[in-house]
Amino acid sequence: MKTTNKIKLILVLCAGVQLMVSCKKYLAVNPEERILESAYYTTQPQAFSSLTTVYDMVGNQSSGYLTKTDIMNVASDDHFAGGANSSDIGDLQSVAKYSYTPSAQSGAVSYLWNKGFTGVYRANVFLKHVVNTPMDATLKARYIAEAKLLRAYFYFDLVRFFKNIPLTLEPIDPSAIYTITQVPPATVYKQIIQDLKDAQASLPTTAPATSEGGRVTLGVDHALLARVYMWQKDYTNALSELALVNGSAPGVSASAYGYKLIPNFGDLWKINNKFNSESIFEIVFNSTSNGSWNSVGGTEGNLECILVGPRNYTPLKSTAPDYVSGWSGQPFTDDFWNLVHYDPRNAATVANCDSLEANGIITYLHAYQNTGHFIEKFAGRTSTKASTGQLELNFPVDMYEIRLADMYLLEAEAQLASGAGVGAGSRGYVLLNAVRARIGLGPIAVTLDNIKKERRLELAGEGQRWLDLVRWGDAGTVLTSKGFVTGKNEIFPIPQSELNNTKLQQSKEWGGSL
Repeated sequence: MKTTNKIKLILVLCAGVQLMVSCKKYLAVNPEERILESAYYTTQPQAFSSLTTVYDMVGNQSSGYLTKTDIMNVASDDHFAGGANSSDIGDLQSVAKYSYTPSAQSGAVSYLWNKGFTGVYRANVFLKHVVNTPMDATLKARYIAEAKLLRAYFYFDLVRFFKNIPLTLEPIDPSAIYTITQVPPATVYKQIIQDLKDAQASLPTTAPATSEGGRVTLGVDHALLARVYMWQKDYTNALSELALVNGSAPGVSASAYGYKLIPNFGDLWKINNKFNSESIFEIVFNSTSNGSWNSVGGTEGNLECILVGPRNYTPLKSTAPDYVSGWSGQPFTDDFWNLVHYDPRNAATVANCDSLEANGIITYLHAYQNTGHFIEKFAGRTSTKASTGQLELNFPVDMYEIRLADMYLLEAEAQLASGAGVGAGSRGYVLLNAVRARIGLGPIAVTLDNIKKERRLELAGEGQRWLDLVRWGDAGTVLTSKGFVTGKNEIFPIPQSELNNTKLQQSKEWGGSL
């Protein structure tokens, strides 16, 4: 279930109807159709259903085809917005051109805000009530730990995207909605770290893929905490967390949480490889929700699959890939293509329609900002389409929120930044070159430029590039030609609708006073 309605700040007016329903801005409870909060949380299955609604926001997709991944992709230097024309999915076009404003009532800014605070709200409601649910104490402790980790996950995105945000740790009374104020980013980070540390005692080391695939574990906790420390440039603590995730023999044997690079890079995106040994935190999609055009934001299928496929795709030979004709979104830039062209990850990363067409194997429409190079990792295929429901909306292709190669490269970076030795044989050297060895490339020196290049190639199309550029302080230089303004576009503006009649203030980067 994916909630798509516009939600003011933290959905306080929906406090009585959180579970398994869409929320409105007004309170309209029909006891015949909806379960009141006061009557819920009386059994373990009810508690689990509520916890599921928190997880639901991790992979939330909007009715306007917005996802965190596609927003991050088009904001970066690796992708254009693409599509049919310059107005196709205008919300992504505005991100790609850095022309978005606080006043838009919909769009990427509002989507990211609502997604994050909806997740926080659901976690807070769950944490408030589950303590009184009669159930096994150990299982309850695990549920609480999962909710705290997910709350930290949502807050981490919110503080990175908006910087100046409210911090709420329990459901807000409707009478207080207009008096909430923001807190310093440092306060938010402190709470994120506290939630993640609190969760560690009750999270399982691993989760069985067949029955619990997608649920968070102790390894996810340490990986997310490492990202938080890296964002704060706290390399000492980051290294401690990364050592746990990556294990004592990276590239050779699995860590204590079972993480190990899979041998074939291309296998990471095969549909039968969900929850593999490299997957740490996976966003789960399926082909059984029967998503339709009337409920685009409610489908459980992966929208990226149709967004990134070549438009009007037509195979001419039997050797043509079995792509489903898509919408030509997020084409790779020529700059990225020139970088990846001769890299072994090329074929698994880029759908090279330019070459296929030149060789008479396919035809496709050269749509807006066409480069001939699309995202192969998530491209919809006839072999992965759903058997029921609207084809375009029901692809069961999962995506990685965190995977092991990312962690290897982060630890190599942290080793370098902390002043540790990174020569041949050092841990940083082993980590960086394990990622390269997996694709048959020889070792290189541990330098920041080499790490940056490796992250760009390894994680292409996965929504990490823009965040890396901002974290490194490179965005102002790399993204200037797209309209990025240094000292402004490192964060998004707080939606104007959230500022109206409240005590929230706009960030100074966007003309405010905070």
